[in-house]
Amino acid sequence: MTLLSVDQINASYGPAQALFGVDLNLSEGEVLALMGRNGMGKSTTIRAIMGMMPATSGNIHFANHDLTRLPSHKVAQLGIGLVPEGRRCFGNLTVRENLTAVARPGHWTPDTLAGLFPRLEERKDQEAGVLSGGEQQMLAIARALITNPRLLILDEATEGLAPLIRQEIWSAINHLKSNTGLAILVVDKSLTELRQIADNAVILERGKTVWSGPMPDLSPAIADQFLGL
Repeated sequence: MTLLSVDQINASYGPAQALFGVDLNLSEGEVLALMGRNGMGKSTTIRAIMGMMPATSGNIHFANHDLTRLPSHKVAQLGIGLVPEGRRCFGNLTVRENLTAVARPGHWTPDTLAGLFPRLEERKDQEAGVLSGGEQQMLAIARALITNPRLLILDEATEGLAPLIRQEIWSAINHLKSNTGLAILVVDKSLTELRQIADNAVILERGKTVWSGPMPDLSPAIADQFLGL
């Protein structure tokens, strides 16, 4: 069953149009990779889905709700958890406080998150601002999960991290896919890891959807044409 549907959305930053009819669909339990070179509209698409910027036309539906004109806090309340680019943890709050501030009832609690990210359990009483970049990224993911969403959106969750930390985060995402049935929309540049975890992919080029389909159908020629890989 389709959980998220983005249909021909356009969006602009002032007079500069950024999205030109973006389409994507994501089903319950699916992992969808949103791909494209830098500046091609991936983060803008996420901002439009989350109500952080208005779509000037088109429609966005999630779980039979029209998101197109909803403010971001209403979108989150409907069950979408965002891990934003840049982490944006509350630096003056402890790990535990970052989580309890946004927690909603469900499977994900501080105890279950400790199993997913043991490092956070070890640092639960430390302020987020003193954590390493990788630990802050784990906290950002945990903070989104503890809202107990139906859809998790990861915007460049492994960018700029050390290889070991990157692998820990990819392992956590794989665990979510294999064991939770959570739908995941992931933006990342690592095609190797995305091929291992994503069911389907959408590629954006200059704010337009230029390719979509099952991840195994994303050929080296298509990747070279639109991703420069």
